[in-house]
Amino acid sequence: MSMDVFERACQRSGYKQIAGIDEAGRGALAGPVIAAAVILPINCSIKGLQDSKQLTPKQRDHLHDEIYRVAVSVGIGAADNHVVDSLNVLEATLLAMRRAIENLTSQPDYLLIDGINFPATDIQGEAIKKGDSRSYSIAAASIIAKTTRDRRMIALDRTYPNYGFSQHKGYPTSQHRHAIAKFGASDIHRHTFKLLPVN
Repeated sequence: MSMDVFERACQRSGYKQIAGIDEAGRGALAGPVIAAAVILPINCSIKGLQDSKQLTPKQRDHLHDEIYRVAVSVGIGAADNHVVDSLNVLEATLLAMRRAIENLTSQPDYLLIDGINFPATDIQGEAIKKGDSRSYSIAAASIIAKTTRDRRMIALDRTYPNYGFSQHKGYPTSQHRHAIAKFGASDIHRHTFKLLPVN
């Protein structure tokens, strides 16, 4: 299936400003959930654009810059670990998505959201299961969200050097869990998540 089938269907229905939205960091033990909203020009073609999980960090960095170069607008939204703990990770993710949409400089008239949940908004749209591999707008958002979050976690590694954030980006690796067991949870860990190794 073509990666622009959803965008073309929206265009046929008269929509012109179509924003793809995706997030990164839902499954991490530390750091924020980051969402990105990306409006690409109609009939846009970016070579190599696909789900961020299928790309190397070097490929993501290149595409991140290319997306910013050609996009009509890019919005970033975040919900930090305290918001994740107070709301739950799904509600924090939907909040980050709403913030990303609000931070677009160009108002979208239709939203394509990765997943099965739709954030509270007056803008029309649809949630698309595995949308990051089915829609080029969502794929672009997945790359922006992933790259933005990875860079934040690498920066936080300098503040919290004991945990290895630059390697695992806060995700639940064995190395990360054992660092928490040794040093305790930091200010950016999610205390409602299971942090310690399983015995």
